Amino acid sequence: MGQGRIQKDHSVTLHGRKTLEITGVKQVESFDNEEFLLETVMGFLSIRGNHLQMKNLDVDEGHVSISGRIDDLVYLDDHHGEKTKGLFGKLFK
Repeated sequence: MGQGRIQKDHSVTLHGRKTLEITGVKQVESFDNEEFLLETVMGFLSIRGNHLQMKNLDVDEGHVSISGRIDDLVYLDDHHGEKTKGLFGKLFK
């Protein structure tokens, strides 16, 4: 419902591998303390690390803040179909 206000611009700001600020987020697909999967206006974004925690979630504005140790940021799009299927396959066994 509130998705009409989601920021169309997408940005990722990493502060010292400890805090990650992301805009343009459509929804949070899944998350745990080692991996987040977000749907952004630019495609799916996988964030991996340790002790990951969601610090802020504003669905109306499309803003997410994550803290912890950030190890990996990967966009999953049509060019990486195999990788996307593998990730979704693991998530929805």
